[in-house]
Amino acid sequence: MTVKTPRAYWKPLAIGAPEPLRDIPVKVERMIHFVPPHIEKVRAKVPELARQVDVVLGNLEDAIPADAKEAARAGFVEMVKATDFGDTGVWTRINCLNSPWVLDDLFTLVGEIGDKLDVVMLPKVEGPWDIHYLDQLLAQLEARHQVRKPILIHAILETAEGVKNVEAIATASPRMHGMSLGPADLAASRGMKTTRVGGGHPDYAVLADANGDAPRTGFQQDLWHYTVAKMVDACLAAGIKPFYGPFGDFADLAACEAQFRNAFLMGCVGAWSLHPTQIDIAKKVFSPDAREVAFAKRILDAMPDGTGAVMIDGKMQDDATWKQAKVIWDLACQVAGRDPEKAKEYGIG
Repeated sequence: MTVKTPRAYWKPLAIGAPEPLRDIPVKVERMIHFVPPHIEKVRAKVPELARQVDVVLGNLEDAIPADAKEAARAGFVEMVKATDFGDTGVWTRINCLNSPWVLDDLFTLVGEIGDKLDVVMLPKVEGPWDIHYLDQLLAQLEARHQVRKPILIHAILETAEGVKNVEAIATASPRMHGMSLGPADLAASRGMKTTRVGGGHPDYAVLADANGDAPRTGFQQDLWHYTVAKMVDACLAAGIKPFYGPFGDFADLAACEAQFRNAFLMGCVGAWSLHPTQIDIAKKVFSPDAREVAFAKRILDAMPDGTGAVMIDGKMQDDATWKQAKVIWDLACQVAGRDPEKAKEYGIG
């Protein structure tokens, strides 16, 4: 595949567009909270919501009826202009590139709120060509409207083609912020036999070994393990952020927490929250456990330069576990900087 030379990769794609970022901003993004901006009573709650979540996303795509697309776009602009988000991220999920609404989404949002918009989430990304198109168009619009910082791109993996091309998508542009798993559309694209939005399925299981006529226990497996692992590898290799996407059963909080925790342990930095009940779950899961943080700090204190080996509580720690501890400690410091309760819990302040 033909790729740009390093010098060309970091050049703005339009005269007057802002310089691309060399590194993704260090921000805590434990939950991306979806808001339907065509609903006035929901928009009215956004100033309070912005103090509770790490990212507020104005959703313009799926779940917005066709006859409400224009109202959602206008409502999002109104919402962003009227709200002081502070350190909370301002994102939008635009309509997909083959829809009749996507150009109006981009022309309106960059023109009206370009300097407050942090990330554009692009659905149904099939390959790097989709990122290249959006990259060029954003640069042209940023130049036209004198936007001072580049608007980043977040891809949703929700087709088999997209998963196949995940590594090329991750490195398609310096605008790439990260990726999210989109399990519902991906299930349809793959021909998977499930109507659930995220989470496991009772029929996707292995059985315990046979023991005569005794009943055999079934153990439910994770339908999304392979895809999440592939996405995490592609993102971390490219220096961008992996996220779990939606969990559709709002009534099953335990299953939501289990799915989020699996994603966290595998390397994801956050997940979507589609309902207020999922905000605290994401905040809990994607913040490291205080005991893990304390133990990580002991490892780092015992090995200041990250070399050698030491024994802590009867367990050997070496340069590999030092790196693991550094991941947990750095995340704890980031979370503490945004969340006073967690700062107190971690003893960071």
